[in-house]
Amino acid sequence: MNKKTRSPLFHITKRDALPWYKSWGIRAAAILLALIVCSIITTTMTGENPLQVYATIFNGSFGSPRKVWVLLQNIAMLLCIALAVTPAFKMRFWNIGGEGQVLAGALAAAACMICLRNTLPNALVIMCMCVSSILAGALWGFIPAYFKAKYNTNETLFTLMMNYIAAYFIQYLREGPWRDPAKNGFPEMPRFASAARLPAVLGVHAGWIFALAIALFVLIYLRYTKHGYELTVVGDNITTARYAGMPVNRIILRLSLIHI
Repeated sequence: MNKKTRSPLFHITKRDALPWYKSWGIRAAAILLALIVCSIITTTMTGENPLQVYATIFNGSFGSPRKVWVLLQNIAMLLCIALAVTPAFKMRFWNIGGEGQVLAGALAAAACMICLRNTLPNALVIMCMCVSSILAGALWGFIPAYFKAKYNTNETLFTLMMNYIAAYFIQYLREGPWRDPAKNGFPEMPRFASAARLPAVLGVHAGWIFALAIALFVLIYLRYTKHGYELTVVGDNITTARYAGMPVNRIILRLSLIHI
């Protein structure tokens, strides 16, 4: 006896191309709706005036030149992380281990700073920190990608768990071998020496220049290169990609070395 199949209540389909004004209008409506919902929750749960809450948030971000400087520095860092996982999401490789990969890179950079700050010129210290952090982040992203390509493991859980490994290893170093004796027992690492810091450009940490350059690189890579096209095909239909002769496992491993 054949079972009667039920059609799903909802069908999710890809939206057709929209005019730019409709696309931006949808984004603006989403932001406005989010503000309204947050206002309702704030009033219901705390009794606070949501307008005052938003005013406090705005003042905390733009209230002084120092606050603006910190805001732009944080934006540049978050933009770099978002750009790093964009190719993975394009291929539907759900990497949520950006935090762990950033921590791995930061750990390698800190190791170079601690070991080399008194032995090499400033420029060489910064170059070693950049190279080592890239390699460490690549290795941390390569591990889950290898198991995904080899054993088809769940990359979401794998990358999530590796976040905790990186965080607890840094905690061990902070409270143990790398604890700063000048902090009088507080578990803190030594501050980065001036030799290991990038200069400010237009009053803001130079990282924003790298963030903009990476954004341009990711745009060109995804839209105008063969590798970017392969990521799109694998993300849309992995069976089609294999039928077309694309080395899917190699593409996954290559992606792990790119989104760092």
